[in-house]
Formats: sequence, C-alpha cells, structure tokens
Amino acid sequence: MKQLLKKLIPDRMLSIYHFKLALLGALVFGFPSRKLRVIGVTGTKGKSTVVMLAGKILQENITSPQPSPSKGEGEVFNPPTPLCVRGDENGDFCESGQAEFAPLVKGGAGGLKNVGWISSLTINDGKNETMNPYHMTMPGRFFIQKTLAQMIKNGCEYALVEVTSEGIKQHRHRFINWAGAAFTNLAAEHLEAHGGFENYRKAKEKLFAAAAKNEDSFGVYNLDDENVGEFLKYGIARKIGYGILNPPTPLCVRGDENGDFCESGQAEFIVKGGEEGLKNLRISNIQLSGSGSEFVINGVEFKTKFLGEFNIYNCAAAAAIGQVCGVPLKVAAQALAKIKSIPGRLEIIDEGQDFTVVVDLAHTPDSFEQVFRLFGELKQNKIISVFGAAGGGRDKWKRPELGRIASAYSDQVFITNEDPYEEDPLKIADEILAGCDKSKTDIILDRRQAIARALSLARKGDIVLILGKGTEQTMVASDKKYDWDDRRVVREELKKIVH
Repeated sequence: MKQLLKKLIPDRMLSIYHFKLALLGALVFGFPSRKLRVIGVTGTKGKSTVVMLAGKILQENITSPQPSPSKGEGEVFNPPTPLCVRGDENGDFCESGQAEFAPLVKGGAGGLKNVGWISSLTINDGKNETMNPYHMTMPGRFFIQKTLAQMIKNGCEYALVEVTSEGIKQHRHRFINWAGAAFTNLAAEHLEAHGGFENYRKAKEKLFAAAAKNEDSFGVYNLDDENVGEFLKYGIARKIGYGILNPPTPLCVRGDENGDFCESGQAEFIVKGGEEGLKNLRISNIQLSGSGSEFVINGVEFKTKFLGEFNIYNCAAAAAIGQVCGVPLKVAAQALAKIKSIPGRLEIIDEGQDFTVVVDLAHTPDSFEQVFRLFGELKQNKIISVFGAAGGGRDKWKRPELGRIASAYSDQVFITNEDPYEEDPLKIADEILAGCDKSKTDIILDRRQAIARALSLARKGDIVLILGKGTEQTMVASDKKYDWDDRRVVREELKKIVH
C-alpha cells in the first residue's frame, strides 16, 4: 500500500508532506538544535564511520588534559592571513601577527559537555548508545528531533548526524540549526531515486547550503575528491580541508573570483566564504598493513587499527571536525588509537577459526572495489564472498557491476538476498550473475544458508567476505521486516564449525 501511494501521489505533494512533517517534529520538541552544536556528515562512503570517530574524538577531549596545540598542527592552505587556535577566551596560542581561529567550544575540556550522535551504526543520546534498529541511515523527522531533545536533557553540547541524500530529499535536514557540515566523498549511488548523478550531488549540497545560513558555521572538506569544489562554493564562515599530500590529481584553491593561487596545470575551484582562509590538514607518511595503519597529519603521528587507505581519509575527516571544535591533533590521535574496530565496517568476526571472516556494509561498485582490492593484497589463500543487492528499484544498474568486481577478486562467489523488498529475489540474483564468472558462482537466496556454505568451504588462511548489510538489524522482503544481523548469524554458524 505504501509503495502504491508513492506512485499515485505527485512528487510535489509528497515533498510538501515531508516538509510539514519536519516542521511539526521541530515544533513538538521545541527546536532542540538551537541549544546544540549540530554537525552533519554527508557523502557517499564513510559517513557513519566519520560520525562515530568524531564522536569518540570529542569524548576524548572531555576527559583528556589539554596540551597546547603543537606548532604545525594548523597548516593553512593559501589563507588571506595565517590562522591559529585559541584554547579559551583568555588563553591565546597565536604567534605574533597571526589571526585567531577560535573553536566553537570555548574553554577547552572544562567547557565541553557531553556528545551524542545519530548514525546508521549506533545512536547515542549522550547517555545510552544502542544499535540503530531502523532500516534507514537517517531516521524520521520526529525521531531526529526527539533524540536531539534527549541529548540536551543528557547534557550534550555536540550532536553529530549522518545526513543522506534521501533524507535531504524528504526534508529531514530541515529545521535543524547546523553548526557544521562535513563532506567525505562522492560516487555514483541512488541515481535512479534522484534522476542522475548531478541531482544526487545537489541533494548532498543542500546540507552545506543549510549550514551557510548560520553565520558562525564551519565546513569540513575532502580536498582530494573531484567534486569538492561544488561543496566549497557555499559561503560558510570557517573551512577546513584534508587530503593526502601530493594526491594523484592535485587541486588548488581560489580565495575569490580575483585571487588565483593555482599552480600551472592544476584544476581550480572557488572558495566562497571562509573569510579566515581554508585551514588544511595534509596526510603523509602512510604505512598500511594487515593489522592497521600509520600516518602523519601535519606533523602528528597517528597509529590506528583500521585497514585501508579509505579509513585514513575517515580518520582525517574526524580529526578535522575535532580541530575546528578545538581538539588538538594529538588528542585526536590518542582517541583513534584506542578504537579496536567500527561495528559492521571491516569488522572481523573471530570464534577461534583458522580463517578470516569480515562483515562490511559495502554495497556499491566503488566500495566493492576498495574492499576487494584491500583483501586481495592481504590474502594468503582464497577469497570467498557472499553478497546480494537491494531491491525496491534501488540502483539496478550496479548489480552486474557488483558481480563483475566480486568475480575478479574472489575464488568463490555466493549471490544471496540482501533486502529484496517487493522485487523477485531470483531476478535480482540473475542480474548480479550477469556480471559474474559463472564457473565459480552459486546462487543461494537464503542468506543464512549462503553464509553457512561459505564458512564450510573456508580453509586455513582463507578470507570470507560477507558484504552489503554491516550492522543492519533487519532484513526487508515483501514489505515485511525480519530480525537480522550478519554478525550474529556469522557467529552462530561459526560456532557450529569450530565448537
């Protein structure tokens, strides 16, 4: 019935309906974002990871003694005047002649209260952290406003919110006072829902347009993403970028329409706003291994247990959010070093078996390429993969691409259900199969059976990749939700083999 109504009701009427719901939710709960520093994180990949990492960094800042910022932590990319950090309203760490870059939370650790967040992984109201039980990254308007109100009751000053293009399309970002916005990256996703890549990107941009309405807002930007210029164009007061030193396609910044700082041959984009200049965090000295990563950001060493270069970008984004909120890079490095893993993001499930089992959310060609390339470099023997593709008309174009990428890296592929919704599961599987090497691919629609079969074939040194759902707590088929958690199912099936 819900799908039928969506087809019958004009898009304009649906948009008005969602807008009014957003307004009503804010009215009911008293516009709670006015009493919080709400930071939105958007992009295609890494949103939920960045939200959680930034939350942990801000939490670390509450409990850690605050060292004076090290010289070099706040390198500035072609600013009108150099920047520095102020620890509080009285303590000034600026060198002679430098401008001040005052964090949003003044007073250092003593002035910072609790931190909450809303992500597809977990929801933290500042007191209790629970798995996200909803089958959506950005829950409904009433839930968001209610949770923000609860954060205030629990003493939060900061709220981090994962912001999706679909959520923006349904006005879930409305009537929230955005103190900051962060852009992680952009790749093809949800193209059918938005009518093409440009519309998808423009939906993401609306978060930055909303943040620009706040005269003291800040923006965080992945300077190595080719779409970053579209997000930098919004007149946000404070801007901080991050990227790998000497990226494959170097970018440069124009401070205004007259000032050109580009070197010969470089691409250029205009930065509007950011009157204090674009503060720049540069990543260098990258060392990747099967146990984690090491890298340097502006002279500060980071050692984490996260795998892959893409997670270095996620760490840098979180550190950048911390920086603009007054958290020194050394404190950010300290916080990240303590985190063993992110739930459902390259999460290794260990029940004593002699092979590696990984659960990850990857469900787009771009994220598949990253995950398979990473484990292709780490593998000792075989790679066995289990995955499907969502139904409901979601990005049908990607299905054969997922099959092609998985076949290129896997020794054995199992195609299974992900969330078929009202679509025929076998039809979805056949569309994935069209891109696969059929000689090493099987279709097992029952996801538990597919996982069990993959685990039963694994031998010492093999890697089993369970992709597509991560920490999602439900499976949706024929418009019905069933309890489901890949990690729980994997543990249950592993115990049958190991014990």
